[in-house]
Amino acid sequence: MVQNAVGLIETVGLTAAIEAADAAVKAANIKLIGYELTKGGGMVVVKLSGDVGAIQAAVEAGRLAAGQVGRVWATHIMPRPHQETAGLVYTRETIRANDDTGIAAKEQQETGKASEPGAGPAVQAQAAVPTAAPVKKGGEICNLCGDPACPRKKGDPKATCLHYNKIKEDE
Repeated sequence: MVQNAVGLIETVGLTAAIEAADAAVKAANIKLIGYELTKGGGMVVVKLSGDVGAIQAAVEAGRLAAGQVGRVWATHIMPRPHQETAGLVYTRETIRANDDTGIAAKEQQETGKASEPGAGPAVQAQAAVPTAAPVKKGGEICNLCGDPACPRKKGDPKATCLHYNKIKEDE
């Protein structure tokens, strides 16, 4: 870890966590690492990094702002953390602040359409190529994977989903 401090704000609920992250980033020159959803209880941890003084100001501002919207469970500042703690802060469960895998990016991958208005006919031609899988009607798409080629529909056993093993591994 190259930063001088790590700040953690643990809230109950995502709304309070977003409010805490917003206030913290606005209050000081820090980097928002991301947030992590805990298993059960609706707890969310907002992770920040930066200089010690900036992290102290940001965590305090985030705590106050989140307290107005929801409940703050805990806050913690780790000045000059050891390099071994990087694995605890930067986990696989941390949803990164600069991650570009949002809803728009996923929809773009599923539909094959470009999000730019000036997309040429070549992109549209690729999207118009028919697939070998039969297209299902409106509400008959698998609600686990969202793949139209999946034979499972809502209400069927999870094991019939084409992507069930991958989804099970991710959990």
